[in-house]
Amino acid sequence: MRVALFVTCVNDLLYPDTCRAVVRLLERLGVEVDFPEAQTCCGQPQFNTGYRHETEPLARHYAEVFDGYDYVVTPSGSCAAMVRDNYPRIAERAAAEGRDGDGSLAAAAAHAVPKTYELTEFLVDVLQVTDVGAYFPHTVAYHPSCHGLRMLGLGERPRRLLQAVKGLQLRELEGAEECCGFGGTFAVKNPDVSVAMGQDKVRHALDTGAGVLCGADNSCLMHLDGILRRDRSPLRTVHIAEILASTEEHPYWRAETGIVR
Repeated sequence: MRVALFVTCVNDLLYPDTCRAVVRLLERLGVEVDFPEAQTCCGQPQFNTGYRHETEPLARHYAEVFDGYDYVVTPSGSCAAMVRDNYPRIAERAAAEGRDGDGSLAAAAAHAVPKTYELTEFLVDVLQVTDVGAYFPHTVAYHPSCHGLRMLGLGERPRRLLQAVKGLQLRELEGAEECCGFGGTFAVKNPDVSVAMGQDKVRHALDTGAGVLCGADNSCLMHLDGILRRDRSPLRTVHIAEILASTEEHPYWRAETGIVR
């Protein structure tokens, strides 16, 4: 099985440890992982702010860069949803407006969509594994991000993976299905509402008594982590990939989280 890692912009710039964790995890499970260096943004920021035409070349580029791979795996539900849900819409709109005369955009979407997977659904649906041999002796609350929950339909996959982690105690998060308030450009355009939503989510997370707030999208975790840090809270955010990559032989550790074994 030949798999390409799509790291996404946020992870590449701000959370490289998450990307390294994905590689460690997949290779431990016997998967050959490549990193095509020509990969760029999937086009989600442009698409969400109304620059639909500017997204089209990025969709074509995505399909070209990841051509030849059996699967494309990403530790980001929002970017996976961008490819799977929006690329076909972009192609359909372009065709209707006469901007895809050669059908190349439609072909790019058709080629990219079926092979693109968010990490947890790749583990559960493709590799058919829930116990990945992880060890993480901490109390954890899980926040399901909107794209993963509503657009990808990840459902219980992330929770099943967490429940199988040795030493991990999973706490129930009240209002788990409510948005954290990030929403990409929503946080920029509506900062007061965004912060209020984030504070609600943080309050529920603190009520669980967990030491770690985990999620499958670092964009959401970045928003929540900012609120936690401003409040000097001991609760720390960790991407699920980093939890699943942790083992007794090679335990998780990242200085900025304050989690040390």
